Order: sequence, then C-alpha cells, then structure tokens
Amino acid sequence: MRRSYFFLPALLLALWLLLNDSLSAGHILLGLIFAVWLSLAARPFRPVRASFKRPGLALCLIWKVAIDIVKSNYEVGRIVILGKRYQAQPGFLQIPLKMTDPHGLAALACIITYTPGTVWSGHDTKSNVLTLHVLDLYDEQQWLDTIQKRYEAPLLEIFT
Repeated sequence: MRRSYFFLPALLLALWLLLNDSLSAGHILLGLIFAVWLSLAARPFRPVRASFKRPGLALCLIWKVAIDIVKSNYEVGRIVILGKRYQAQPGFLQIPLKMTDPHGLAALACIITYTPGTVWSGHDTKSNVLTLHVLDLYDEQQWLDTIQKRYEAPLLEIFT
C-alpha cells in the first residue's frame, strides 16, 4: 500500500486520541477501528484524488494566511468600533481565477472565508470567476493582487 492510504486513518486516530486525552489501549483500538472504517466509508465520496505537492510552500501559505487573518481582525475591529465615522465602502468584486482543481478551490474558499471582512459569494464554473464580497472595498487592485498572487498562485503550485 502507498503512504497516502495511511494518512487519513493516522490523522483520524491522532484526532481521536487527542480529543479523548488518553493513550489507553482501549482508546487506541477503538480509535483505530473508527479511523479505518471512516477512511474506507469516505472513499466513494472522493471521486477526485488530491495531488498535494510542495509542503514547504503550503506551510509558507499557512503562515501568510495567519498573518492576514490577524491584520484583517484588527481592520474589521476598527470598522466596527468606529462605525459610520470609518465610512467603509462594502462591495462585490469579480476575480478571474486560473485554478480549476476542486481541492485548490476549496482551500481558497476556506482562506477567504476565514479572513474577517471577506466572503466567498459565488463561483461561476464556466467562466471560472470568483465573486468576492469585501467589507471595505477601497482598492480593487489590491484585492485582485491579494487573491490572485498571494493566495491563488501558491495554491496552483501546491495542487497541480
């Protein structure tokens, strides 16, 4: 068997043990049974296999996203506290994407949704255009660069 068949059960077992805060033989056995069973049960629901490459780049992307989330929390906090005095300009933005991999698109959707002040509003699969709602859309080009260059470009390298 390839290593990829063991990743999901190992991850599920680790999460089981972590959540139960126990390394007893009973928890290990029960966790192992659940992990293998859930992994086998989930296989038919994953018709497209993920091809994950460049884990170092993935870690760099995670770090960038974490920093962006902290900065965005600060900015959204300012908008909420200042209210109308801040004069936020909410709006929708159409962003053309190059990425078509469903796993990459899911990762991009998570990144956008986790970042306060932004919402993935829609995705047209035919034209591959993302509709993004931004709480303060003062500079459209900055948002285009952020999504396309800072997030999508590394995801393209990771998932293709």
